[in-house]
Amino acid sequence: MTAAASLLPPVTRAAIARRAWPIIIANAAVPTLGLVDTAVMGHFGTAADLGALALGALLFNFVYWSFGFLRMATTGFVAQADGAGDEPEVRATLGRAVLSGVGLGMGLWLLQWPLAHGYFALMDGSAAVESVGREYYAARIWGAPAALALYALSGALIGLGHVRTLLAVQLLLNGLNAGLDVYFAAALGMGARGIGLGTALAEWAACLVAAALLWRLLRGRHRDAEPFLPWARIVDRARLRQSLAANGDILVRTLCLLLGFGWFANQGARFGDVTLAANHILLQLVSFSAFFLDGFAFVAEALVGGAVGARDSLRFRRAVRLSSELAFGTAAVLAFGIAVSGTLVVEALTALHPVRDAAATYLPWTALYVLVSVAAFQLDGVFIGATRTREMRNAGLVSLGVFLVLVQPLAARFGNHGLWAAFVAFVLARAAALLPYCRRLLVGLG
Repeated sequence: MTAAASLLPPVTRAAIARRAWPIIIANAAVPTLGLVDTAVMGHFGTAADLGALALGALLFNFVYWSFGFLRMATTGFVAQADGAGDEPEVRATLGRAVLSGVGLGMGLWLLQWPLAHGYFALMDGSAAVESVGREYYAARIWGAPAALALYALSGALIGLGHVRTLLAVQLLLNGLNAGLDVYFAAALGMGARGIGLGTALAEWAACLVAAALLWRLLRGRHRDAEPFLPWARIVDRARLRQSLAANGDILVRTLCLLLGFGWFANQGARFGDVTLAANHILLQLVSFSAFFLDGFAFVAEALVGGAVGARDSLRFRRAVRLSSELAFGTAAVLAFGIAVSGTLVVEALTALHPVRDAAATYLPWTALYVLVSVAAFQLDGVFIGATRTREMRNAGLVSLGVFLVLVQPLAARFGNHGLWAAFVAFVLARAAALLPYCRRLLVGLG
């Protein structure tokens, strides 16, 4: 244990809960961006506008989620530097991450035309939808550097434990997005292009506010002899290689998850439109549950990172145990709620009786998935905090392999029940693949 460990706040259930609830609300606020866009377009646009918005948003969701390593790696590295009491490295880590986000966003600027051409060529939208979709894309792409830099800034806020600031930034982003959407799309009649422009401007505003808040926070902590912007550290080759390696590992892991979810959706489509629709609705329950489970996983990232930086094995064990207790308890409550009241949610989401009946049939699988998925969420948080990203990459590859091996025979034999069984095995395999590495983490802390 280092001397810096004594400066870290105590790890208690109450402290974990206080950190988790702002993250849960911030996570839940993220999908409202898409809901607001859809609502505005649904009231003030045409069918082509709505279809174009759906296609364009899907592209941005995929691209931005692929760059989620900017948030995750930043949280781990910042939390470790904070735990070690290395303030210059906290600032350097954030500087590298923000520069990476801005650089990747500018790369998307440069590649926007081939990216749009290739994507819309693959989609089966009508000529009108494609034309409007390109307008939405062309407007929103200018927010890419801000959106990706905001990932890095959010990661730093989580790593430093300033989750209420993160919540404020997210609410600002949502509020501005809603107001600008109404102004551009409705008041000015710009349609989907106005939605894209409003989202881009909101992303830039939220990014600048988050950067200003972090600048002020880190200025107040600047008592070391190094420059506030330690450029020698920011461009240090060894640290850059470490950062790039971690980002690459997390990218592979994320693509494995995307492929698994995409394969699940595609396989469900083979069972017909009703089954596809039912699976989509049930996945909304999974996504809703993820807001809560991610809240505790994010807290675990920060606490574990701080413990690793402080070389404090007791703090590490306590952070993992207490955050996991709360997460597993929350998962049990969510799973029970889905099992008992899930049909009411399904009925609220669709009036189509065949879809309702199908969703009710497979609802127990959804409850089981939520119950067992908490282990993967928590272990992801532990390994992100410890920046053991190679293990996460390996677990992603193993779990995807397990899913692909099981999905065909199970789906062929048991239909959609078999598909859900393979999906549950997918998330279980993620956790099972990470468990053997946990002992190594403790050994590394001494």
